[in-house]
Amino acid sequence: MSVQWKMIYLARRNPALAPEDFPQAWREHSALGRECRNVQDKVKAVRQCSRVLDRPGVPNGVSVDYDGVNLLSLRDREAADDIWNDEETLRIMRPDEPRVFSTYVRDFTLVASEQVLVDGAETGVCLVLFLRALPGQRVRSLDLASAPAAPWSAATRLVWNEVAGGRPPGYEYDAIVEAWYESVDAVAAAFAGPPVWHWLPPALADAVDTAGSVCMFTRITHRRP
Repeated sequence: MSVQWKMIYLARRNPALAPEDFPQAWREHSALGRECRNVQDKVKAVRQCSRVLDRPGVPNGVSVDYDGVNLLSLRDREAADDIWNDEETLRIMRPDEPRVFSTYVRDFTLVASEQVLVDGAETGVCLVLFLRALPGQRVRSLDLASAPAAPWSAATRLVWNEVAGGRPPGYEYDAIVEAWYESVDAVAAAFAGPPVWHWLPPALADAVDTAGSVCMFTRITHRRP
């Protein structure tokens, strides 16, 4: 069975953009990819997930320091390296990046291999955890797969992404978890009360540097296909 590779980024918006204007600016940026043949060929699917803005029931412990997570499914591992040197991408997309983001996309992008733990639907709302291991520890998908019934069992889809290769400064994460839910209210109900990190299964909680990790509460604001 072939490995599904991804590029995943954790983005901050250009401060000149209001938080509510960021998703549209991001969609406009993504549209430039239609002019880049190699982007169309190498990136097989896009899930732009923007942060759910302030509302009642937002889980305790989610980050407000970032504005979005992009989940890009790649043709193969080599695509993650090739795309940074693609002539069309450098000419068409890179000059637009500072308009939308706080810095260039390469500075906040990670490459990871995907392991699906619960194979269900991407239902539009996703809790994304960027996990950093404590020194001398290792975060493992097995420790999440054996999680107690709640709140992870309420997810329609659960994916573990193992980070590979280099990590940009400030983005030294070891794994990225996607937990997909039916709705914003379903997430609020599943993670009611204690902070999100409280709900990690014990073996995983013992290995995670929660102070150095990030949890994003997002919804899809653009997808391809």
